[in-house]
Amino acid sequence: MSTNARTPLMAANWKMHLSVAEAISFIAALHERVGSSQDREVLIAPPFTHLWPLRETMAAAGFSLAAQNCHWEPQGAFTGEVSLSMIRETGCRYVIVGHSERRHIFGEPDEWIGLKTAAALARGVVPIVCIGEKIEEREAGLTEEVLQRQLTAALDKVSVPSADALVIAYEPVWAIGTGKTATPQQAQEAHAFVRQWLEKRFDKAVANGVRILYGGSVKPDNVDDLMAQPDIDGALVGGASLKASSFARIVQFTRSAGNG
Repeated sequence: MSTNARTPLMAANWKMHLSVAEAISFIAALHERVGSSQDREVLIAPPFTHLWPLRETMAAAGFSLAAQNCHWEPQGAFTGEVSLSMIRETGCRYVIVGHSERRHIFGEPDEWIGLKTAAALARGVVPIVCIGEKIEEREAGLTEEVLQRQLTAALDKVSVPSADALVIAYEPVWAIGTGKTATPQQAQEAHAFVRQWLEKRFDKAVANGVRILYGGSVKPDNVDDLMAQPDIDGALVGGASLKASSFARIVQFTRSAGNG
């Protein structure tokens, strides 16, 4: 499958930012700038409290809604957690799992990411599985070893039919919120490794179909070069997604003729 056959997914992860009123204004401004693009998918992951208030506005704009996290159990005594059925009720099609801030700030182990990934697929929510190495791991030449460990744990309970729905987000930890971005070549190397791993773990059709996003200080001035890489199928954007004008430019990336 060529890059053209994978619909680019341009995702905004708002983390703990914006009020509901600000979010509604943002969506209107973004829609005015980008419209309902047919050749790329626009996704926004707001805070949990915004999911229900935004569902109709998002649907009318033709944008996809995502949650930033989930619990794998359908219900239970888990104070502060949100189940996948609750997420689905709000109209979410996607959920982010394993973001580096969940792993490194809140101490979520690889095992939890696997449980969340399998539960999301079982309940009809597409998991955006985040993976990525820390700076000391990259400098020690351990990038592929770290990615393999994280992928193995995250997809341990995933079968071939379910794997078609996966989205992977490669986010080098050293590039998240730091202003540092992996070069297009560094990002492509990691994405190519992930796609090769998916082929070995599942099959060529799954590997060719899964969208792999890049995240880590994606900005209007570097998105075109990143999206020109053959194995980069979109972006998971943090800080630059908080202003409609900035994120609109990212959504409206252009690829060179030679790169699909």
